[in-house]
Amino acid sequence: MNFFSRWVVDAAYFLSTSNAYQKKKRFIYDVLENSSYKYKKYFDFFMMALILLSVVILIAEVKHPVPKNITFFNVYIISIIFFIEYILRLWVSSSVSEILINKSEHDMMLGRTFSLFRALYKVFKIKFHYILSFRAVIDLLAILPFFHELRLLRIFVLFRVFKLFRYTTSFQIFASVLSTKKFEFIILLMFASIVIFVSSILVYIMEANNPASPVNTLFDALYWSIVTISTVGYGDVTAVTTEGRLVAMFVIVAGISVLAFTTSIVVSALTEKLDEIREVKTLEDIRKLKRFYLICGYENVAQEVAKKLKNGTNNIIVLDEDEQRIEHAKKDGLVALNYDPGSVESYRKIGLDLTTQVKSVLCLRESDVENVYTTLTVRSINKEVNIVSLLMDDTNRNKLNFAGVNEILYPKGLVGMIAKELIGRPVAFEVIHALRNDYYGVEVQEIFIDERVSQNNIYVGKMGVSRFRIVLLGIYKKEKKRFFFNPLDDMLLESGDYLLIIGKTTFIKEFDKYLHKKGKI
Repeated sequence: MNFFSRWVVDAAYFLSTSNAYQKKKRFIYDVLENSSYKYKKYFDFFMMALILLSVVILIAEVKHPVPKNITFFNVYIISIIFFIEYILRLWVSSSVSEILINKSEHDMMLGRTFSLFRALYKVFKIKFHYILSFRAVIDLLAILPFFHELRLLRIFVLFRVFKLFRYTTSFQIFASVLSTKKFEFIILLMFASIVIFVSSILVYIMEANNPASPVNTLFDALYWSIVTISTVGYGDVTAVTTEGRLVAMFVIVAGISVLAFTTSIVVSALTEKLDEIREVKTLEDIRKLKRFYLICGYENVAQEVAKKLKNGTNNIIVLDEDEQRIEHAKKDGLVALNYDPGSVESYRKIGLDLTTQVKSVLCLRESDVENVYTTLTVRSINKEVNIVSLLMDDTNRNKLNFAGVNEILYPKGLVGMIAKELIGRPVAFEVIHALRNDYYGVEVQEIFIDERVSQNNIYVGKMGVSRFRIVLLGIYKKEKKRFFFNPLDDMLLESGDYLLIIGKTTFIKEFDKYLHKKGKI
């Protein structure tokens, strides 16, 4: 390897390992191509506005003089912006440094001399393949109005309209759906082309020598064939001879067949991809949510938790790898995805920001192994998000703590604690049963004590629960990790505590507002 080749490969390694360079390239890629990137929509809106503005200026130029500064903006400024976008898309379409490194390592492994010319040829081939792609061609044509001195090229402003497909997700989804039926469309196009070709020649032969016929040239015959097979039938060019009309009847029948075949292809493509389209739409809606609870697993406990959270007007997303449980969640009115909550790929597909979007990850599978695995997966993605996990067997508590769970829910321990308090009290058990079934609209709710409330230095005896016709069942002290039934009046509310309240929903909400209002109580 000569000095220049070595220098090029070293530069490729430098760029490949440079965090600053890769970070900038990733940012450009996200803005241009990554539909899950939260800032991409602003770039898309900006580009669509430029496209529509350039078309409006083009229309205004037809019959009205346009100020030179507006013409300059349309021809040069917008074209330069599109040109910069084109170059950036060409840059991020593939990694030159990665191609050079792979070629160098491949030649080294085989004991061959590294050929810089071959490596650069491979780079050129990959980049040229992108340049010839449909989207890149449209981008290039949209830049051509820059050559405003050639007035004919001004018509290429209209190609900027086709760029709208790049910035509109719905168009992209529809195009991807139709692409699955590429073979059927090719067959249909071949059939229609043959019919148009044959009918054009036939009607030209039969009509061209008739002075009363409007078909005088082969182009007239071609125009007539296309209008007829499309079932539009303008009536400006028609066959007047008997033979020509027989050809017209054949073309009309073929046109109906083509139209029916086209409709069936589009409908079948949409039907086959309907679930995928719905999933894409669901993912887009999820990415727009600001705050929500992520429930991993939808079994008995998860169903009850989701029901309570939903009554509190909270946004809830359910992940479960079981299709039946997902269908159950959807019937319950929840947004549910058939994704494995223990897979990193699931969270990448969704494109969640666990730090800003997710209030808490609730691992509610009735299997400690599944909950531990899900916790480890979430922690590998984000170290800060709050994770609450269900514990089925107390011997696995340390495993959940080691995995990174913030709070553990142990149903057996809670049942035992309540049973201990209520032994020999049959009426109390009836009350608990009634509360579980939302008896007369009375329910048990928890109120979180945040810093705003704790700064008011509120004691239990001065909360005024009796004014709101509610009952304070107890307080969970986060610092002590202990639940206090019937707490004493001199117990101070601290940040992170939870109040367990019994009462009607309306009164509980009013009490919650009362606690969080400004000023001391």
